[in-house]
Amino acid sequence: MLREKLKNYHVILASGSPRRQQFFKDLDIDFTIQLKEVEELYPKELKGTEITDFLADLKSKAFNNLSENDLLITSDTIVWLDGKALGKPKDESDAFKMLRDLSGKKHEVITSISIKGKYFQKIINDTTIVSFNNITDEEIHYYIKNYKPLDKAGGYGIQEWIGFIAINKIEGSYFNVVGLPVHKLYKELINL
Repeated sequence: MLREKLKNYHVILASGSPRRQQFFKDLDIDFTIQLKEVEELYPKELKGTEITDFLADLKSKAFNNLSENDLLITSDTIVWLDGKALGKPKDESDAFKMLRDLSGKKHEVITSISIKGKYFQKIINDTTIVSFNNITDEEIHYYIKNYKPLDKAGGYGIQEWIGFIAINKIEGSYFNVVGLPVHKLYKELINL
């Protein structure tokens, strides 16, 4: 369905995330991957969805010469815990600290998507509430050593071992926690 709907567009996914790329394949979208280096800095007063909206837009601005039929998709995900944004961990000790902070608490996973053509742009976002069981330092070390979650916001992937043992409840889209609110993206693209 989407392949037919988007046949007149050159869809560009600006993401190195293998999970996002797989979602596009699973949606049967014909797309190319283009990556541009962007320093992901945002004004400190921004909170929650304001951060991810800002960063998805910032990533789209790196592509300043879109042609008539280009359709650029950029996105950003953060974990929002106790009024602070957790992005991707800098190293294993940062991942350990993030997971220890998440242990036994609820947090929000927020993803924003920018859909941009030459003459238009729409930014959408989605929030999922995730509840973690208490996890031990030993379990955190095991996960980091075996799964290397340094490319994931909050230092974890819900679809991996830590998700099986630590997550006791989610409210909202599972796929948003994996990295993309696919249901919202589909709705926007099918209505272009």
